[in-house]
Amino acid sequence: MLTAASSFLSPLGNFRRQHTQTSKGKRIKKRKRHVTDPTDTGTINPEAPAIRQYVDIGLTTVTRGLQEPSAMSRDTIESSRQYSVIFVARSGQPSGINSHLPQMVAAASGLRPSQSPIRLVGFSKSCEQRLTSALGIPRVSCIGVSGDAPNSKALIDFVHKRVPVIDVAWLREAVSGGYKDTKIKTIETVDRKKPKPSVGNKAEKNG
Repeated sequence: MLTAASSFLSPLGNFRRQHTQTSKGKRIKKRKRHVTDPTDTGTINPEAPAIRQYVDIGLTTVTRGLQEPSAMSRDTIESSRQYSVIFVARSGQPSGINSHLPQMVAAASGLRPSQSPIRLVGFSKSCEQRLTSALGIPRVSCIGVSGDAPNSKALIDFVHKRVPVIDVAWLREAVSGGYKDTKIKTIETVDRKKPKPSVGNKAEKNG
C-alpha cells in the first residue's frame, strides 16, 4: 500500500524538485533585485501535474476539506469533490493532534450515502520518509486524495478492498434519530450492617 501511494504521489515530488527553487537567504534575494538579465524575455511557468488539484497535503487542509460539506446543501454535497482515501503518517506527533479524524471521516462519509465511504489509512513513523520523498517536501502528516483524481483508480481500489470502513457507533445512532427510552437497572440488596444503638440505650449503658 505504501508503494502504491508513493508511486501515485511521485509526480508531485518530481515537479517540485525540477521547478521549485530552495530559499538561499534574504541577502542573496536583495542582491538579485538590482541585477537585470538582458536575455530574460519572460518566465514560462511549467504546467503542474494533473493530480495536484486532487490531492490535499497537511492536517489543517484535510480537516478543512472534511468540514466543508457540512455547510453545503444536499444537492451541492453530492456533486462536490470528496476524499476517497486519507493517509496519515504517525511521525511521532501526539495522538491528540489527529484523533479527530476517525469521527470526521465517518461524518463526512455519512453525508454522501450514495458514494463509497472514505478510507483512513495510518502509516508508521518509518513510512513517513517514503511519503516525503514522493512529495518532495521535508515532512508530511496527512494526505487527502479525491476519488476522481487522475490515475488514482488502482490505488483507491486497492485501499478500499483492504481497509475497513470506519464505524462510530454513537454517530450512527445520532444520525438515525430514533428515540430510546431511559433504562435504569435496579438491584435489590440486603443491608447487613448492625443497627446503631439509640440515645436511650447509650444512657442506660453509661448509668
